Amino acid sequence: MSAFRSTPATSTSRATLPRAARRLGGAAALALAALALTACQDGKGLQDEGAATFSDSAVATPSATATPGAGSGSASGSASGSATKTGSATKSGGAKATVGDAKGSSDPSAEGDRVTCNGSNTAVTVQAVSRPLNHMLITVKNTGKKNCDLTYYPVLRFDEMQWAPAARKDTQPQAVVTIAPGRSGYAGALLSAADGSGEGGVTGHRLTIAFQGRTPHSDGGASAVPSLPAAGVYYDSSLTVTYWQQSASDALGS
Repeated sequence: MSAFRSTPATSTSRATLPRAARRLGGAAALALAALALTACQDGKGLQDEGAATFSDSAVATPSATATPGAGSGSASGSASGSATKTGSATKSGGAKATVGDAKGSSDPSAEGDRVTCNGSNTAVTVQAVSRPLNHMLITVKNTGKKNCDLTYYPVLRFDEMQWAPAARKDTQPQAVVTIAPGRSGYAGALLSAADGSGEGGVTGHRLTIAFQGRTPHSDGGASAVPSLPAAGVYYDSSLTVTYWQQSASDALGS
């Protein structure tokens, strides 16, 4: 009886074990599925993490590259701006201008402080002389604060005369006549021929003296109208002038 009862028990145990195993297998599968689901939700499961990491790196790389690039550009721009400021601060032209101004303040002969003599910065007088015969002396005194250049020769015009007296080439100096403030330059004028060979003699009552600029026959600025003797000045077609001179004796050829 005991043996008979043990047989069904053994049979029941054997039948039960496979079902238990299947239940354990099913539970394990469910556990694995749950783990897989959890991993998927965490972004660490079945995804290709290498690809995701590379993608993130690829996105980050341009950003990282852009940052040094921007920094480099900023540094380059800053360096460029600094160089520009330095060039401006040490600009050769500016430095020379400053030196010229400083020098000019104490040295009126500095190139930058030289101007053209004309009626606005000089006092002009004329004087008839007895020797040489029929000559007139023109004196130009610098009344300005800078050295001024007397260029070429004076252009004379009595009253409404329509022609300009020629300059005697043999009186042209080797260099431009420059007069300092308070000093004078000179020119001489032959008014009429001593032997009477001149033509169209007339007495002038008003004289205008024009100055030339840096190039021949150019406008040198304001003209001068010096006073003449009450009786006027007689001249004829022989009227000529000298170039500007440093001394009255050179202007009169004496």
